[in-house]
Amino acid sequence: MGKILYLVRHAKTEQDSIDDTDFSRVLKPRGLRDSTLIGSKLAADGKKPDIIITSTAARAKQTAEILASKFGFGSNAIHQNEELYMASARTFLQVVNNLKNDWGSVMMVGHNPVMTYLAEYLTDYDMGYMPTGAVVAIKFPFEDWGMVSKSTGEVEFYLTPKMLKKNV
Repeated sequence: MGKILYLVRHAKTEQDSIDDTDFSRVLKPRGLRDSTLIGSKLAADGKKPDIIITSTAARAKQTAEILASKFGFGSNAIHQNEELYMASARTFLQVVNNLKNDWGSVMMVGHNPVMTYLAEYLTDYDMGYMPTGAVVAIKFPFEDWGMVSKSTGEVEFYLTPKMLKKNV
């Protein structure tokens, strides 16, 4: 059956934060709407992960919470991982390789440029640039997350808020 990894770039954020740190920046109203739009589309299409793992940055957590609400998840379905804030693609890959094999599909919410780099590394698909709120689903032909590595995945779909707005 294989595994599915959903990589989500956090939605659109405010430029400033309450404490002038990048870590504390929150979603703009547009980011809130875009996350809701993406989450609703994924849920309607039955693209519901077993678990969501997010960066601990405010904007990533907000994005993850909105997506989780659209899947009907409680807060226990969201795992925060401090390593994912300002992480390299290698760090993300280590997290993926250590996922529980009980999980058939996992959603990870993080930041660019690493989300784009990781998607391209795993699939050889030229994404170019993953905009805020975008999600890419990558399928793998094996049952062990530890086997995920360079060029082992295939893009199942790539979706941006802008694509959905065109169809409204």
